[in-house]
Amino acid sequence: MTLRSIGLFVVAALLEIGGAWLIWQAVREHRAWWLAGLGIVALGLYGFVAALQPEAAFGRILAAYGGVFVAGSLAWGVVLDGYRPDRFDLLGALICLVGVAVIMYAPR
Repeated sequence: MTLRSIGLFVVAALLEIGGAWLIWQAVREHRAWWLAGLGIVALGLYGFVAALQPEAAFGRILAAYGGVFVAGSLAWGVVLDGYRPDRFDLLGALICLVGVAVIMYAPR
């Protein structure tokens, strides 16, 4: 169950961050407008993937996903935009991922 949840978080992050990045490319980088359309589709698919989480509490899922989004956004920037995070970026991302683990996977 935990591996499925982590996998869904990864897919959701790819869809949301990728969708936002595609819109950014169209609007801020003056690339083709059809990229924004693809971004909108990806953002919509993100919502469906997030809804597949085995946990039933919407607030818990979205709160935890926030931490995944922070770390995933930095990773996306490194891979696709050549961004070089500093030690505080990395520390912040690690803190967020620890928060995800506590919110989602701590024994209750």
